[in-house]
Amino acid sequence: MKRVLITGAAGFLGSHLCDRFIKEGMYVIAMDNLVTGDLRNIEHLRSNPNFEFIHHDISKHIVIDGPLDYILNFASPASPIDYLKIPIQTLKVGSLGTHNCLGLARAKGARIIIASTSEVYGDPLVHPQTEDYWGHVNPVGPRGCYDEAKRFQEAITMAYHRHHGVETRIVRIFNTYGPRMRLNDGRVLPAFIGQALRGEDLTIFGDGSQTRSFCYVDDLVEGIYRLLMSDYAEPVNVGNPSEITIKEFAEEIIKLTGTSQKVVYKSLPQDDPKQRQPDISRARAILGWEPKFGRAEGLQITYDYFRNLPKERLYEEANHREF
Repeated sequence: MKRVLITGAAGFLGSHLCDRFIKEGMYVIAMDNLVTGDLRNIEHLRSNPNFEFIHHDISKHIVIDGPLDYILNFASPASPIDYLKIPIQTLKVGSLGTHNCLGLARAKGARIIIASTSEVYGDPLVHPQTEDYWGHVNPVGPRGCYDEAKRFQEAITMAYHRHHGVETRIVRIFNTYGPRMRLNDGRVLPAFIGQALRGEDLTIFGDGSQTRSFCYVDDLVEGIYRLLMSDYAEPVNVGNPSEITIKEFAEEIIKLTGTSQKVVYKSLPQDDPKQRQPDISRARAILGWEPKFGRAEGLQITYDYFRNLPKERLYEEANHREF
């Protein structure tokens, strides 16, 4: 039986990856320090004999007994509310944590995939974004703690690949959504749905003309799996190229939820990207991958999940543990 370590396993994406690799017949070692993760996301796996959970911060030395075939490093805050609140920890998990995962992969002879992000492109001057675009990032702005952590993560991953011969993969993830997201994490989609379910007005930052491209989580997991099993070491964009303005997206959410709230506007945060759309030509050519879920279908599944949560979950606040 293949053995896989998934870091950030109690988070939104990490928990869906645990599901996928259990389904593929692998033994899953899930690791998370629960700063932004939630054990409820993996509770359904706790009794599975092919699953174990380790409460650990990967910024500290990682010890895993026995062999490992694959490592998926998805341990990082991923929303502005999170990484602006814990910027130093975000930098540590992107640098020290990635270094530790790569060292473990080298020691175990494991293949490793690193979760990078479209944020390495910053507020892009090229549209749509291709993997050979180097980005337009402010390293000393408030978002730099996340953007530069991810850019360093890519650099050290390629260094381990070239210098030590480690089998590495890099996935650049664009806006993703689906069940198990936190309604309070500050990202556009859960924020809109949470506000709609609580009867609050929908908040748009800026004038709403900025764009995003939303990928349903099942499509993303499929792309990640295919990339891990490929022999391609350079970064690959995985996301849905269907682009929409934030204003149009708010209107879609209001129609979906049947609510009567109005939209309110607030100032745009510093360095917030004006456009975000992946060029997925590389994923199509190398992985034979493209998204299958349309936004309407994915949004309906996601909304049904959120509206069936216990009411108190709609009002939960993020509780970050300092470390």
